[in-house]
Amino acid sequence: MSRAVDPRTGAAIGPEIADTTPEEIREVCSRISAQAAPWLAGLSFPERAALLTALGQALRDHSGELVELADAETALGAPRLTGELARTAAQFDLFAEVLRDGAFCEATIDRPNPEAVPPHTDLRRMLVPLGPVAVFAASNFPFAFSVAGGDTASSLAAGCPVVVKAHPGHPGLSVRTAEILAGALSAAGAPEGVLTLVHGEAAGRALVADPAVTAVAFTGSPGGGRALFDVAMSRPDPIPFYGELGSINPVVVTAAAGAARPDEIADGLAGSAMLGSGQFCTKPGLVFVPEAAGLPARVAERVAAAEAGPLLTARIESGFREGLRRLLKVPGVRALLDGPDPDGGGHRVAPQVVTADARTFLANAAVLTEECFGPVTVLVTYSAEEELAAALAPVPGSLTGTVHAEPDDPAAASVVAVLGARVGRLIHNGWPTGVAVTWSQHHGGPWPATTAVLHTSVGATAIRRFLRPITYQDVPEPLLPAALRDRNPLGIPRRVDGVLAPGPNGGRAG
Repeated sequence: MSRAVDPRTGAAIGPEIADTTPEEIREVCSRISAQAAPWLAGLSFPERAALLTALGQALRDHSGELVELADAETALGAPRLTGELARTAAQFDLFAEVLRDGAFCEATIDRPNPEAVPPHTDLRRMLVPLGPVAVFAASNFPFAFSVAGGDTASSLAAGCPVVVKAHPGHPGLSVRTAEILAGALSAAGAPEGVLTLVHGEAAGRALVADPAVTAVAFTGSPGGGRALFDVAMSRPDPIPFYGELGSINPVVVTAAAGAARPDEIADGLAGSAMLGSGQFCTKPGLVFVPEAAGLPARVAERVAAAEAGPLLTARIESGFREGLRRLLKVPGVRALLDGPDPDGGGHRVAPQVVTADARTFLANAAVLTEECFGPVTVLVTYSAEEELAAALAPVPGSLTGTVHAEPDDPAAASVVAVLGARVGRLIHNGWPTGVAVTWSQHHGGPWPATTAVLHTSVGATAIRRFLRPITYQDVPEPLLPAALRDRNPLGIPRRVDGVLAPGPNGGRAG
């Protein structure tokens, strides 16, 4: 059973929600595979786009109700949640645009060529839906990475029905969001099962193991993600597991930048690291700063003055306290703040800034590069570029990397090269929190940030995770998908005999 808890007070709220049994998972997945999957895959790109547009509008139509419920279960505040809900609806709009554009399916035609080496007959290739997808909701974004989040939107856009495993941190919101989306799907003529919600840890494991499930999208802890990843890989038929597990998002402040604008950098760092009480997956958790700039004291002063909200769940709170304890056990690591936990009960903790020199960091990199989810950031001071270069060597893969540098800064190029090899998004003179939903966005990175470095969970190309290629050889025109027929009835961009050609509709399907 799961029941929501008010993070502000620790009191249980809302009704208890029963876990889904493994037997129910098997029944649900079997029904989805037989009915919902072929229906959704059979829609034309414009029809699927209209479905996504309707889902985005359904979220907007119920925004007041959903924000109020989300705030009760997460304590993230109405302003933040209102913006997140708008972002979530916009993700459906983006993927509707992706479908109307049509290029995502990579339609490619090679007409018969007996003069080629070797000669070939008619070959036509495109990307098609994988099948039912299991989506694991995250706690820290109850809209954007939950039931109606980007994983759901991109799966449906690809033509794959979704089974969402609800996060126990906001179960009531999950149920209501699923009801709203299911209502919009039903109104559009969808069969039952295009989007299904399940609850419970055992249900999650059964979902990953079910033979009808063809891929998994997960956002959560490294431990939980790795356990499910192993289930996905150990199946008789292993399936893709797209997991976002943990990220420290390194930041480098060059000596020139630290000297030129220490207060500006301290303001930005404190604001970014404490955003959402440090519960963003893109929080700048490890920051390399020049010793001469005096940044640790400046950052600590600003963090001490910040107002921190409660953490989302008891598990996150205990994980934060244990992670901070491990950091502070390292010889040479200092806590710069000593304030008590805030009053008020619930899952409230005191924010913290931790500092160490580069030598201490190098001797204890295994501990100091672990993500500590919550309101803490680690500042590593260095005295020379050579010391910085050595300290960057053990930094693991992350979602983002940031460099603060000045114009014509001699240190910038080498830092960009090092960070660029370790991250999925490189930021110059900015901060990593805030992930725009665009065509060019990449939200992924090398292990341990994700299990699939080739893919993103945010942005237009997130759809690629749930598609597979198929080539049709000498298949008659009536049996071909519309995207590969000679007259290009969808009007989409295609590569024909090696030449990229826009569709007759200017690259707009339908």
